[in-house]
Amino acid sequence: MSEANAEPSLIPLNAVFATDFLEILVPVMSNNTIAELAGAVAVHVEGIRVPAQDAEKVVFHNGRRLDPTITVAAAGIAPLDHVRVEYAT
Repeated sequence: MSEANAEPSLIPLNAVFATDFLEILVPVMSNNTIAELAGAVAVHVEGIRVPAQDAEKVVFHNGRRLDPTITVAAAGIAPLDHVRVEYAT
């Protein structure tokens, strides 16, 4: 079955947001966009332990900045992988 026809699946990710000192476990779906992933991470931290900024959020995985329009599955992110979400500069 191709990726496009695959059923969406739950993917738990280890994530760090900006300057937060905690790594958190965040569940996302394989068909979520990278922009949605960034929001899923930010909701647990932004305005709580990290001051909210009116800026785009970007996601890094294995040292590469991900296109916000692709899906988690298309980015090759696997369960328990580590992602970092930062504010765009």
